[in-house]
Parts: sequence; structure tokens; C-alpha cells
Amino acid sequence: MKKHLFPLFVLLLLTAGCKNAVKPPQSFDYQPDLEAMGIEAEQIQALDSVLQSFVDAQKLNCLAAFAAKGGKVIYYKAFGWKDLENRVPASVDDYYVLFSQTKAITTVAFMTLVEQGLVAIDDKVADYFPEISDQVVTKVNEDGSYETRPVETPMTFVHLMSHTSGLNAGQVGAIRRAERAQMRRADVASGAEAGQRSFDADPRSGTLEDEMIKLAKYPLGFDPGSEWNYHISTNMLAYMVERISGKPLRQYVKETILEPLGMDHTDWYYPEEALGRFVLPGSIVEGKLVAGTDMFVRGAVSRQQSYCEGAIGLNGPIEDYAKFCQMMLNKGEFNGRRILKPETVELMTTINRLPENNSGGGGFQFGLGFELYNENKKPVPAVSNTAYAWGGMLGTEYIIDPENDLIVLYYINMFRNERLYPVYLAAVYDLLLP
Repeated sequence: MKKHLFPLFVLLLLTAGCKNAVKPPQSFDYQPDLEAMGIEAEQIQALDSVLQSFVDAQKLNCLAAFAAKGGKVIYYKAFGWKDLENRVPASVDDYYVLFSQTKAITTVAFMTLVEQGLVAIDDKVADYFPEISDQVVTKVNEDGSYETRPVETPMTFVHLMSHTSGLNAGQVGAIRRAERAQMRRADVASGAEAGQRSFDADPRSGTLEDEMIKLAKYPLGFDPGSEWNYHISTNMLAYMVERISGKPLRQYVKETILEPLGMDHTDWYYPEEALGRFVLPGSIVEGKLVAGTDMFVRGAVSRQQSYCEGAIGLNGPIEDYAKFCQMMLNKGEFNGRRILKPETVELMTTINRLPENNSGGGGFQFGLGFELYNENKKPVPAVSNTAYAWGGMLGTEYIIDPENDLIVLYYINMFRNERLYPVYLAAVYDLLLP
């Protein structure tokens, strides 16, 4: 009888440990005790003044800002004009075009398939998509033809998630992009709405499958894993999500990420009546702030946008994406729903997947779907070496900092803009860290 006492004692200790474990915040606290956090009202006002100065100096038309430490929201405000020409004030509920912030969500969607045992990150892409090229360009001839050799390393899903696949890269990539740009210009000239499409996408592709089959006919620009070439790999990853899950990308992302997290206003598509929620982009032209084109806003309802891309296309308010960031900070859980296992989040955000000679240079590192900050590359010195992030082409930015238990988001929609994000980020870190 006594021999069973020790295992029972161990079980009781483990059970007690689980009960005492601190569960990460499942919702945001919008009314934290700032005084208890060591934050004074004057400090918040000083941050207000910094952001308002961006608008007053006409460096941007509007911005939204969000910062939370340990799930406690210490900053959540908007400044400027949602519609510059008509002087419509900005609000925190405005919708922004997120562009490449879509990529992290697509990558998380793929990793949910990995957790289901349907695929592994080191699996060969060709095992799921035999049409993918296994050739690398060695020479482009004057007539536009090219010579190739077999790849030294087969493309895996790690290569897609780290942008090291070789797709749409090198000289052949340049040829392909030029061809697509010509098509796009012709469509725009004819009055067709371009919508939220990658600039190197074939505007005549009706489905993501169509576009990826066309892409796969081109040889790779380099051996997978040997260099970094941004963007298109996430569209191929998105197509793999569709093939492996058996569902359209939009449906799968909604079911596995957006709806569970309560990201109710984030989507690729919106009805016509929702367009009034969007920020109209601004632009700096000859040193003057002017209204930018709204073609990407219209793209949210464009009939030409017949399929969803994994690399770009999501839109939404800053609070929605903050929920996604908090889920990652919580090691895969938020809103009472587990999206990823903690070990999966670690796998995505702690291992640099780039080769030593990566084209980013300057200490640039990338995991699976996120840039990884480190001692040699981070936006401001106060950011920890455990932080990771990415952003969107129109100036949307975010950072997830596990060491400091912090998420920070900064949204603008501008085609040409002065880089003011580090100013805001430094001010937030100064506010929250001793």
C-alpha cells in the first residue's frame, strides 16, 4: 500500500501547480488602474501631444494607436481625419487596409493544419502540389527563354513561411512581374477596378488555384532556403491551406482564427454599405499632404477581386488585430479559445529561418510568418530581443514583445509617408518600462 503514496503525492503537487498557474488574459481590460501601473495622466497626455503633432504638422492624415501590457489597455486612440477632403474625424473603429499583415494570419492558419496532423512544416510542397517547379534558372537568353537545372534542395513549407522558396525570384521573377504589370496597366486603362491584388498577380486569374498553377510553371530564381525573396510565397501557402483543408481560404481563416478570437470586423470582403467605415488613404506629394487614391478601399468590394490572397487583402480596425497579437503573446490563446499550442508559437517566433547571406542584411531575421527582432535589428533600443512583428505596405505596424508582456499597434494608410512609427514606439516603451 505504501508504494503507491509517492506517485499520489507527485500527482497532488502537479495538480496544485496547475491550479496556481496564472492564466493569460482572455479579454482586454480597458479601464486598468494606471496609477497602480506607475503611469500618470500627464504621461498619457504627453503621448497624445506626440501623435497629435504628426497630424498638426501634416505628416499624415490620420492614425490609430493601441498598446496593452498584460492585457491591460493603456492606450487606444485615434487622431486626424478619416476623410481628409471632407474633414471627417478619425475614430478607433475605422477600417484600415492591412496588406501584408494578412501574411501572419495566413501562416497561423497553416499551422493549425500542422497541429491537426494533416501536414508537417518540413514536408515537401511537391507532395501536395506536384505542379510546383523543381528547376532553378541558370541563364536567361536574349529572346526571353531560359536555361535551368534541378533544385539542390526541394521546397518545403518552411521555405514558404520564411519567404525562401525561390518563387517569383531572380531574372525570371522580374520577367513574370513585368508581364503582370503590363496586364494590370491595360486593365486600369480600360476602367476595370484593380482591387486589392498583388502587383505581380495575373489580373485574369479567377481563383487562387488558377494563379498558383500559372506561377508554378515558372522555374525558381534560387535554390529553396538559399536566399530571401519576399511576398508571393504566402500566396502559395494560402493555396496549400485550401488544398489541405478542403475549404476556401476565407472560410477556413474565419472558422479557425477570426471568429474564435472575436475579430468580427476583419475580412477580405465587405458589402458596399461598409465602405464608409474605411479610412481614405493620404499621401505626401511635393511635401504637401493630399488625399490618396481609394482604389484599395474599393477593392474590398470589387467584383474583380474574385478570390482571396494569403499575402494581402485583409482589412479591419486596429482593435481586431490587437486580439490576434494578444493571442500570440498568450502563447496561442485568447477569448477563451486556443488557436495554437504554446510550442507551436515558440516554433514560429524563436528560430531564425533565413540563410546567413539573406537579402535583408543588417541583422534581419525571419521565423515562420514574423520578423524576429534581435540585438542587431530592432525598431527602437527598448524593444526586447524576444519581440517579433511585421506590418503592411500602407504603414500599419505592430509588435509583440513577450519579455515585456506587451503589444503595440500603430495604423496609418499612406502611400508616401515619413517613418514616424519609431517615435511612437519609443514613447510607449518609455511610458511602460521603468
